[in-house]
This record gives sequence, C-alpha cells and structure tokens, in this order.
Amino acid sequence: MSEHYYTENPTSEMKENTFQSNIKGPPLTFTSVSGVFSFETRVDKASALLIHAFEPTQTEEVPGAILDLGCGYGAIGLSLKARFPQKKLVLTDINNRAADYARKNAVQNYLDVTVVQGNLYETVQNTLFSDIVSNPPIAAGKTITFALIREAKAHLHHGGALWLTAFHNKGGETLKKEMLRVFGNVEDVVKSGGMRVYRSCCKNSENDGSDA
Repeated sequence: MSEHYYTENPTSEMKENTFQSNIKGPPLTFTSVSGVFSFETRVDKASALLIHAFEPTQTEEVPGAILDLGCGYGAIGLSLKARFPQKKLVLTDINNRAADYARKNAVQNYLDVTVVQGNLYETVQNTLFSDIVSNPPIAAGKTITFALIREAKAHLHHGGALWLTAFHNKGGETLKKEMLRVFGNVEDVVKSGGMRVYRSCCKNSENDGSDA
C-alpha cells in the first residue's frame, strides 16, 4: 500500500517531475514530488479549475491575505500569486515535503509568498483572511475535510469566502452540504467535467483576529 500524502513526514523515495503551467496567468514552472499531492506532469484538473475560476474577495470591509490550505507543491497558491501579485498569499500543508517544494517552486518562479508547515489552521491562529482556497484532501476522510470547512469561519473576515474544488460525485457533494450547514450558504461557481468549485461566504461578524 502506498504512503498517504496526508502525512507530516513522508518516507517514500523522492522522485520529481518538472513542467510548465499556464492557467489564466503568467507561465510558471512547477516541480511536483512523490509523496505529495499531486505527483503529476501537470496541475491536476480540479486545482486548475479553481485557479481559473477564482476571483479575490476585496472590498473596504474585506482586507487581508489569501490562504491556500493543503497547498501541496504550491500549484494553487503560486498561480494565484502570479495572477494577483498585489495580494499576500499564505500557503500551508501538513506534509513537510509539500512545504519544502512549495517554497522551492516559489523561488524558481520569483514569487514572494509565505509557506508554513502545519495541520489545517494550526500555524495561522488568530489570523483572518479575505479568502481561503483548497483542493481538500478527500482521501484523508470526513474528520479532516469537515474540520477544514468548520474551522474556516474563524479565519475569514466578515464577507470573506471559502473556495473548495472537488469531483462532485467523488466526495464533493458531501463537502457542499457541509459548507451549507456551516456557512448557511454555498454556490457552484463553475461546473466542468464532473468537477465543481464551491464557494461559501462568511457572514460571521464576530471574528476579532488580526490580518495576515
């Protein structure tokens, strides 16, 4: 049985793929690595859909950075930084190897982002974001993915948004229902090839954390 990518310290043999990506923004060079989601020669389809569909929530009432939660080697967060260079991006992943390669990919693309290693929101406590984006680790189970959704509320400005991408019939529908339960709202931003990007707006005005 292969080692799961949702682990802090993967021990699998390290293999790399380096490839070019151009998704609604400047061309980027990524190096993906074994033991990290997703070890391919392209940005995975669900992440690419989110990158293409995303527009930052930005009003006078919603300042702050964008959080890429479960960043892997950095495909989503770095692509968004390239598209929106004025925005601050924070990338985090439980997987040490993922965090290392997200940093390497940031350097090789000359992108100024913050990359931290940790489980879910543990490294961004008391920090509020305008948007949280994620291709959630569905294979890790509902305990993890539901916590990702539930705890997002405490890390979003009032009016900010949680964006998730998934195959609707392979766990996405369940995530959508949980987003609706937690936030009281959810929309399909885009549908394509069985995949969807879901967005929930945070209407909780009681957050009192600091900006990233």
